[in-house]
Amino acid sequence: MNAKYVQTGDAVDYTPAADVKAGDVVIQNDLTGVAKLDIKAGKLGALAVTGVFDIPKATGAGSAIAAGAKAWWDATVKQATTVALAQGYLGKAVKAAADADATVRVRLSQ
Repeated sequence: MNAKYVQTGDAVDYTPAADVKAGDVVIQNDLTGVAKLDIKAGKLGALAVTGVFDIPKATGAGSAIAAGAKAWWDATVKQATTVALAQGYLGKAVKAAADADATVRVRLSQ
């Protein structure tokens, strides 16, 4: 046997070092996921790695994100950005977000 089926892969197990709240974006090297529920430090939980999520983004002039644009998670400001980062790739915007919009709808992909 070379491989053993474990799960569908739409969520992955995660045990955080610090408490994580539902909806928090978590970056593990090149794997970015969203906490499905609150996860206490040291306890097993799950991160969604597929699905469509409304993710916070900057507002103001020049902050619009077009449908189909690639999005990354900027952990420093806790917002989605179209600026390519070394880690934190979220996926692609599936709905355009205007400058005034506080969120962008993103389809997670790895």
